[in-house]
Amino acid sequence: MAEAFANKYGEGKVFAESAGLEPGVLNPLVIEVMKEIGIDIFRNQTKSVFDFYKQGKLYNYVITMCDEAQSERCPIFPGQATKLHWGFEDPAAVKGDYEEKLAKIRLTRNQIEKRIKDWLKNIK
Repeated sequence: MAEAFANKYGEGKVFAESAGLEPGVLNPLVIEVMKEIGIDIFRNQTKSVFDFYKQGKLYNYVITMCDEAQSERCPIFPGQATKLHWGFEDPAAVKGDYEEKLAKIRLTRNQIEKRIKDWLKNIK
């Protein structure tokens, strides 16, 4: 979600890539709540942060969104990346029935969107 929002609102200013510690399958509920607001991430592929590290990619910002313990497992990227941690509820960990899960993931989506917009206002 953050990658999609950063690339949408930061077009021409930032290029965002997202990755996890262990790539898997995109959560279908995340795909659904993003589609509700006109952002199609259906074709996006999950990636490993370690693949980016091995490729020697350089970033100005590395933003982690998992819980603090998980973020400590992330590699240190070369260069002068500013590391930020934004804790959000993991959509994969959301409990409840279908509608409850959708409601919680929508809330997380809206929080991420706001955080991205605020961050973009403050970067150079």
